[in-house]
Amino acid sequence: MTKDTHIVKSYGEELQFLNDSIIQMGSLTESLLADSMNAITILDKEAVDRIVQSDKKINEYRAKIDTQIMTLLVKRAPMAIDLRITITALRISQDLERIGDLAKGNAKKMLPLPQNLSEDLLKSLKRLGTLVESQLNKSIDAYIKKSKDIAVEIIKLDSNVNELTYLSIKEILSFLSKDTKNLEYATNLLFVAKNLERAGDHINRIAENIYYLVEGDYYKKK
Repeated sequence: MTKDTHIVKSYGEELQFLNDSIIQMGSLTESLLADSMNAITILDKEAVDRIVQSDKKINEYRAKIDTQIMTLLVKRAPMAIDLRITITALRISQDLERIGDLAKGNAKKMLPLPQNLSEDLLKSLKRLGTLVESQLNKSIDAYIKKSKDIAVEIIKLDSNVNELTYLSIKEILSFLSKDTKNLEYATNLLFVAKNLERAGDHINRIAENIYYLVEGDYYKKK
C-alpha cells in the first residue's frame, strides 16, 4: 500500500465517522423529542430528569462533531462534495442540538401543570408533537439515504406545522378565557406549542441542508 492510498482511505474513514456521528446524534434527538412529548401528554413529571440527562448526551455529541469537523478542515482542507458534507454536518448538528434544547424545555414546562388537566386541551398539542416527531424522523431518513425527494417533502409539510401550532394556540387561549386562574398553565402550554413550532423550523433547515448536500444548491420554493 502506498502512502497516498493510505491517506485517501483515512480521509474517507474520517468522513464516514462524521456521517455516523450525525446519524447517532439524530437518533438520540429523535428519542428525546418523543420522550418529551410523551411526558407532556401523560403528564409524567418523573421523566423530566431522564430527559435532561438525554439532552446532555446530545450536547456531548455536538462537541464531538465540532472536534471532528475542525480536524477535517485543518488536516484535509476538503473541497467540492467533501466540503459540502463537512459544512452540512456542522449545520445539522447545530439544529439537532437546538431541537434537543427545545424538547428539554418543554418537559420542564410540564412540571407545574396539574394532573387533572383536560385531555381535550392536550389533544391539539399531541397532534402537533406527532407531526414534528414525524418530520424529524423523515429528516434523519433523508440524511441516511441522502435523498433530496424526502428533504423536499419535509420542506413542503412545514406549513402544516405552522397550521397546527395556530390551532393549538387558539385552543390554549380559549382555555385561558374560561378562567383567569388558568394563566400560569396556559402560559406554559403556549411555550410548549411555540417550542414545537421552533423545532419544526430547525427540522426544515435540516431538510434544506440535506437538499444542498445532494444538489450543491439550495431548494427554491415554487
